[in-house]
Amino acid sequence: MLDVNNVTKIFNRGNINEKVALTGLSLHLDPGDVVTIIGSNGAGKSTLLNVVAGVFPIDKGEILIEGRAVHKEPEHVRAAYIGRVFQDPNLGTAASMTIEENLALALRRGNRLGLRRGTGKKRRELFRERLKLLGLGLEDRLTTKVGLLSGGQRQALTVIMATIAAPKLLLLDEHTAALDPKTAQTVLELTEQVIAQEQLTTLMVTHNMEQALRVGNRTIMMHEGRIILDIKGAKRQNMKVSDLLQMFEKASGKTFANDRMLLSN
Repeated sequence: MLDVNNVTKIFNRGNINEKVALTGLSLHLDPGDVVTIIGSNGAGKSTLLNVVAGVFPIDKGEILIEGRAVHKEPEHVRAAYIGRVFQDPNLGTAASMTIEENLALALRRGNRLGLRRGTGKKRRELFRERLKLLGLGLEDRLTTKVGLLSGGQRQALTVIMATIAAPKLLLLDEHTAALDPKTAQTVLELTEQVIAQEQLTTLMVTHNMEQALRVGNRTIMMHEGRIILDIKGAKRQNMKVSDLLQMFEKASGKTFANDRMLLSN
């Protein structure tokens, strides 16, 4: 479904600030795979999501979605079939627009039902149905400006927006990291529910190692722009965080260095 083949990404090429963010990275996802991504600071986790989404061009390699080469397509073209949720709850929504207007734009991005500007009765019913999943009462606040919502409400809404048009691929970039623990758990549970319901192929960057081993069916660990561990099946099901840290040290030859990730366990 997703193929990242021998991708290299270099920032500031040719000057003193040159940084190799991804080095010959290859990754394959089957339809329905839900892959969590962990790694130390600067490992290339967010860069991977950004090159898949089209935020950054790649210097070498290719990216395919359902066999279609997308690495030369601009970000706005890929946005028609890629859903994304960022770490910052303020990204991904328009604060000055209402909840229903934000949802209408998200649905239109997927080109479903020959959508026109505005929201009709059928679409409002769809919006209320999806918002009920949140358990936050937002289905009764369709005309509320998004800027008036709390950070947790806004991030939960963003999850709905990113998935309402059934994207081919969902990208989650530490999307619970900026929330308090209780709200983060609520948003994560919602995310898992929507992914399962829509059978979405997903890449999820997380700083929480326990979360990385629990969510989805596969965990990859990155280090210095490469994938050094790819864990799935029974091995993953029986794994503890301490086992993961030992595997990292063996594979990289270094001690895991990410205080925020270690403290989250």
